[in-house]
This record gives sequence, structure tokens and C-alpha cells, in this order.
Amino acid sequence: MSENITVALAGNPNSGKTTMFNAITGAHQRVGNYPGITVERKEGTYKHNGQNVHLIDIPGTYSLTAYSLEEVVAREVLVDEKVDVVVDIIDATALERSLYLAVQFMELGIPLILALNMMDEVKEKGIRINSARLSELLKVPVVETVALKGVGKEDIIREAVEVARRSGREWKPLETSYGPDIDPILTGMTHMIEAAYFMTQQYPARWIALKYLEGDEKIIAAGRQIGSIAPKLEEMAAKVEDICQRNYNSDPEAIIADYRYGFINSVLRQPDVLVMESHQRFDKSDRLDKVLAHKFLGPIIMVAVLYAVFHITFTVGEYPKGWLEAFFGWLGGTFTILLPEGLLQSLIVSGIIGGVGSVLSFVPLIFIMFALVTFMEDLGYMARVAYMMDRVVRLFGLHGASVMPLIISGGLPGGCAVPGVMAARTLKSPKERLATIITAPFQVCGAKIPVFILLVGAFFEQSQAMIMFLITLGAWAATLVVSRILRWTVIKGESTPFIMELPPYRLPTLRGVLIHTWDRAWQYLKKAGTIILAIAILLWAAMTFPQLPASQVEKFEEQTKAVEQEVVAAAVQENLSDEDKAMLLEEKLSEIKAKQGEAALEYSVAGRLGHAIEPVMSLAGFNWQTNIALIGGFAAKEVIVVTLGTAYSLGEVDPEEAGSLTERIAADPHWTLPAVLALIIFVLLYAPCFVTVVAMARESSWNWALFALAFNTGLAFVVAVIIFQVGSRI
Repeated sequence: MSENITVALAGNPNSGKTTMFNAITGAHQRVGNYPGITVERKEGTYKHNGQNVHLIDIPGTYSLTAYSLEEVVAREVLVDEKVDVVVDIIDATALERSLYLAVQFMELGIPLILALNMMDEVKEKGIRINSARLSELLKVPVVETVALKGVGKEDIIREAVEVARRSGREWKPLETSYGPDIDPILTGMTHMIEAAYFMTQQYPARWIALKYLEGDEKIIAAGRQIGSIAPKLEEMAAKVEDICQRNYNSDPEAIIADYRYGFINSVLRQPDVLVMESHQRFDKSDRLDKVLAHKFLGPIIMVAVLYAVFHITFTVGEYPKGWLEAFFGWLGGTFTILLPEGLLQSLIVSGIIGGVGSVLSFVPLIFIMFALVTFMEDLGYMARVAYMMDRVVRLFGLHGASVMPLIISGGLPGGCAVPGVMAARTLKSPKERLATIITAPFQVCGAKIPVFILLVGAFFEQSQAMIMFLITLGAWAATLVVSRILRWTVIKGESTPFIMELPPYRLPTLRGVLIHTWDRAWQYLKKAGTIILAIAILLWAAMTFPQLPASQVEKFEEQTKAVEQEVVAAAVQENLSDEDKAMLLEEKLSEIKAKQGEAALEYSVAGRLGHAIEPVMSLAGFNWQTNIALIGGFAAKEVIVVTLGTAYSLGEVDPEEAGSLTERIAADPHWTLPAVLALIIFVLLYAPCFVTVVAMARESSWNWALFALAFNTGLAFVVAVIIFQVGSRI
């Protein structure tokens, strides 16, 4: 074949699919989102003997029935993008379970290759898989791989090119039995679909009939739009449902699943396919889980691990953070000297360097935190965290499956509420899903981290790790308490059972951790270089215009002249040297310029708005500068740091000598301990950012999204007022 071939890498979550994708494509990949949704799309290229191979890493999924967004995306990629070959990356340590998805690919008929991954672990467990015999029985190529080491990647590409050449893009669906009660009606539906050409330009006829029997909502909805034989197909599916309920007290989907597993077992039980050696070793993951997931020891270890993440982050990250702060201070001072005093200097020094630089200075700490969380995810420990948290969250009206959306949102700091809200789709109960969506933004997302690092570094320098640890625990406490209140009041409903698969522990590779960490850090940097930069410029404009009236500027100029004359007289009277005279003059003029800068900031649009809400917000200890920052935080929480950086920079004379933003905030007498604690709690709880609100609306409704906006902000304000008022009186 001379033209490009398209290969989709598929597989269950934690099967090593993305690791193999990275091993094959290396640097020749690009990351984006599928159009209109936030599910990540990775594509890459590889050249094999002159043949260009285009690879797509589709979302991990257990099924092709459209229950979750990932399953819908996986199916649409395979069908709509005319994929030539699917490579199903299989966890060979759990062969029976992993082959369930492979059988569904075979039912669809798409050319398939099975990649038995983690073969090194299979051998350690004393299991022997006869790949050649398995290939013969399933009639698909089987390749043995170890994705972490890149073993088998060349074999995958070679087989993919060969399968694409042999198949000629022709799909040949597997036809297997689903029992005497289903098969006759399934056959009748298939013939009817073929005769009417009902969606057969996209899918095989038998597969469409199968989806009707499984109750696939997406296929049924598409059929209703076409009309034609759709009502008859639904009627026949309902008949099968009735038969299965009467005969087996079950539904067709469960029976079809049973027959799929029966097909898999019939293959695996053939001689020499799967052999368990007599010296099979005790599974390492089970041994570790006896300690790490223990009923009592597990939670203690989990809390210790979380604290260790913060301790390492602040201990190791403090040095590069200091270097970046010094660099941005030097940069601001340099541009202050190079550029003439005026709006351009103010924009670059105060707006861009003072604002965006404040956010970028936290990149080292965020990168370290991302790396540690990524390591735990790739290790398999995060699944254990979800398992252990299930016992807790169920007491507060949530579901065990709520834990992963909460963790993704920032349950371990550094996540994002948008994919966290999207991940709540995995919850089957609408009430539990809604409670998860509303409370997910309470977690410590990556956007809040710079704000907390700034405040913790300024006021809790000797105990930064402990305070960040307590903030994270506070986020979980708020999530659970609010969930319980919501489930008792506006979102009443029974809890549903939770079943979760625990993947085996696997030591991550340095390359894999760095790739995943860089992906997260790059998203943060892109946000700082685009959205945050744009907002920083807008905020600078709002804090600069309108400028002080000429009459007020003249008053400050008169004060400047008076001070100059006063210093000259004092120098003569006290016989000061030229150096002492210059220092005294600079000190006096700095005070005037700082007052002028503050007056200009108060006169601006942002200053007026901050003052307008100050009578209310002062109950929580927030002054007008803080109010401006919190309003900007509705766009993105990092903007709080940007706004404070710009506000404090506009009030300074020499950015290079003013110290870091942390030092400037720490020196502000307004910030008492109760005010700082109130601000931390308010930022933790108040309204989600705009993008998260849109995601919440898509996943529930605009009514619930606006409810969360108002409810979360109201709750944050009430708690902040209580903390400030009580703290100020102690």
C-alpha cells in the first residue's frame, strides 16, 4: 500500500494503551480535544518501510455500547473516520476480562489486531499464553508486547500494515450465538435492516440489530430520526426483553454479555491456550494491597502520602520558585529603566510582567506536584485511593464512582473541574451524578494552586506543606458536608452500589511520568500565555483607566516640588552628603508616588467597582483590591494572582526593589490572620470558573449550573464572614 493507513489504538483503561502510543509515536504526536467536547484526542505518525501510518489513541473503554462519553467517542472514531485497523491493547494479566472488548470489535467487523500487553508480568505470575494458538482460534493476529519498555511496537506496526493490505478496508463481522431466545429474532431484525438499507452505510446490519437489543440509546435515537423500520425494530427488541424477563428474570443485554464471555471461555479453555504453571507466584499487587488498602492502615498511609506530596513540593520547589521571582523582578526593573515613564511602561511592567509573571513564578511548584500525582496515577495507587474513599463518601450521599471525578477535579491538587465534571458521566444515578457535579469545583484545582501558594508562602512560611495539606482536607470536608446537605434536601434519592476494578501496581517509567507531567504543565503554560495574558491586559486597562483628573495630578506634582525643596533645605541645614541627600529624596518621593499610584487605582473602573461592593465584602475582611481580584477570579482562578500582582505593582515605584508579590502582600498591614483565612476559604468554595459553569450546564442543565454558581458563592461568603468575624474577636 502506498497511501496512508489509519490505525486506532484501543483498550480498557490501565491497559497500557497510551504508553504504547507514546512508545510508537515518540515526539511525532499532537494533542487536542475532539470537536465540541473535552475528551482528549491524541494523534501521531510512524513510518514503516516507506509506509505512512497515522495512529489515533482513542479513549479507554470497556465497551462499545454508548453509556459514557468515552464509549461514544471510541465508536465514532472507528466508524466515522474509516479506521483501517484497530489494535486492541490487552492487559494479558486479566485476559478473560480484556477480551470482552475485543469480541465487540469482532462483532463490528473492523480489521483487528490483539496486542497482549504486560507479558513480563504474565510470566512473573507463572502464566503461559500460547499467542499463536489464540490467534488461530480467534482468526486475528496476536502480538506480545511490554509497552513500558517499547517491546513489540515494531510488530504492531508491521501487522497493522499487513492486515490493512489483506483486508482491503472490508469489514467482516463475527457471527456468534446469543442463545435460542435471542438468535431467531436477531436474525429477523438483521434481514429487515439489510432489506431497508437501515443505517447500513455506517454499520453492519447484524451489529445494528444487536445494539437495539442492548438498548443502545444513541443507535435507537439515530434510528428514530430516520424513521422507516425503527418502530418495528423497537417493537421486536421489546419482545426479546419480555422473553428474557419471563424466562431468565434478566435483560437481553446481560444475556448477550454472558454469551460473549461464554465465547471467550470456550477459546481460553482450548488445549495449550492458557496454562497456569504449578509454581504460580502470589500476586504482588494483592500482597501490597494487604497493607496499602487495609481497612485501618490504608487511610493512614493515604493521608501520609498526601502530606508527603506537599512537603516534597514546597521543599524542592522553593529554590526554582525563588529564581523565577528574582528573574521577573529583574525583568520588571530592566523595562522600567529602558522604557520612558508612561502607559507603555505601565502595561509591560505592571500589567504583563507584574500580572502574568506572578502566575508563572509558581510553575516549578506546580510541575513538581503534577509529577508526583502522575507517578501515583501511573503506579496504580490512585485507584486504591478511590476504593478506600468509597467507604467514606457513601456516608455523605455520594457514590464510590464519584471519587475519581472529585480526584480529577483536584482531590489531589492540580486537577481541573471541567474534566472532573465530565467524568461524572460514569455515575448511573442522576441524583448522585448531580451532587458530584455541584461539589466537584470545591476541590483544589490547578487554577487555585497559585492563589494558595501565594497566600501560604506570604503568611505561613514555616509550615507551608501543612497548611496546603489542611486546605486539601478542607476541600474534601466541604465536598462531603455539602453533598450530604444537598442529598437531604434538593437532591434526594437512594444510594446505589459500587463495584470497582483495581489495576495491578506497575512501576512507572521516568519517560512516561515526564510525558504525562509535561502534558499537564503545558496546558497550564498555554493558559498563562493566552487566556491569562489577555485577561491580565484587560485588568490592567480596567485598573488604569480612567486616569486621574489633571487637578489631582497637579496636587501630587505640587507635593513633589515641595518635598524636593524640603530635602534641599534639610541637606544644607544638616550638611548631608550628596549620597545621603539622594537617598532621602528618593524615600520621600517614593511615598508620594505610591500614594499617587493608589489614588489612580482607586479612581479606575476596577477601583470604583471594588469600592462599590466593599461595604458588603468588608464583612469577610476583603478590601477593595481583593474585591477586584475575586471578580476576575470568575473568569479563571489564576486571575486572582494576576490581579493582585498588577494592583500591587501599580502602587510600587521600582519593581526590582519592591520584592516578590509574596513579600509585598506579607508587608501589607491589612492582611490579618482572620482576613487571610477568610480569603483562603472563600477562594476554595466560591463560584466555579466560567468554563466549568458551561461544562456543568452541558452535563446537567443551565438551571443547576446557575444554582451552583449562586449556591457556592453564597456558601463561600457566609463561611468567610463567620471566620473573619469570629477570628477578629478572639
